[in-house]
Amino acid sequence: MILTIQCNDQVGLVAAISKYLSGRGINITSMREHVDTEAGRFFARLQVEGGPATDERGEFKKGLTEGLASVLPQGTQIEVIIGIPKRVVVLVTREHHCLSDLLIRHHFQTAGMQIQCVIGNHPDLGDLCTRFGVPFFQVSHENKTKAEFEGELLAIIDRHPSDLLILAKFMRILSPEFVRKFPMKIVNIHHSFLPAFIGSNPYRQAHERGVKLIGATAHFVTDSLDEGPILTQQIIPVDHTFGVQEMIRSGKEIEVAVLAEALRLVCEDRAFVQGNKTVIFK
Repeated sequence: MILTIQCNDQVGLVAAISKYLSGRGINITSMREHVDTEAGRFFARLQVEGGPATDERGEFKKGLTEGLASVLPQGTQIEVIIGIPKRVVVLVTREHHCLSDLLIRHHFQTAGMQIQCVIGNHPDLGDLCTRFGVPFFQVSHENKTKAEFEGELLAIIDRHPSDLLILAKFMRILSPEFVRKFPMKIVNIHHSFLPAFIGSNPYRQAHERGVKLIGATAHFVTDSLDEGPILTQQIIPVDHTFGVQEMIRSGKEIEVAVLAEALRLVCEDRAFVQGNKTVIFK
């Protein structure tokens, strides 16, 4: 069982948490904490043992959440997670490399997530999903307003309850209205080392600029294009011998690795959002 706690910092928080849990026979097997001294915020992720049988977990979670809230500062955010994989909906366009990796991890149950369905604005990846037994829905954006297109997306998402949306090379910009329905619940993989080269064609931008490093960034999606809280990043060196296509091939490998790591962090509840930054307990 995982507990995540975020609240205003004050003296004695760790002692209060430990005392409350031990008094109920709950053992802390791992605890990571961090204090953002500038913001005065306390963050903690605890792995604990003890608790009721499965059929009693709903009431247990409620009691534990309310009990901890009573001994911690007002406004404390507490989550109690009892070993259930995150349910995800994946949005795609035509590129297969990130989706392929997610489907393999889903198939072998190594990702800590359950793919509810995949939605594509082109039909290209439908056959790939069928091979893995994952439902695929095509929602074309052509000859539709953004509101109409997103309305069709939401209709499918509503039929497949999810904890997280993954933009696995989904090459459409979502409206602020859509994003607000899923606050810090949408993860995007961006094919550049943000904040450099935002928007489209980042590898061409990087090639024209003559950069010596390229990378990828996974981040939560917000109203501001490619500016949401960053989860993880990676880079590799390049030089004058790399053309645009060589950069793209190398970049795809980084994108797969970065997205997989970001989703691991989110699915294991290791990522906290503070303003436009993240606190990551690896």
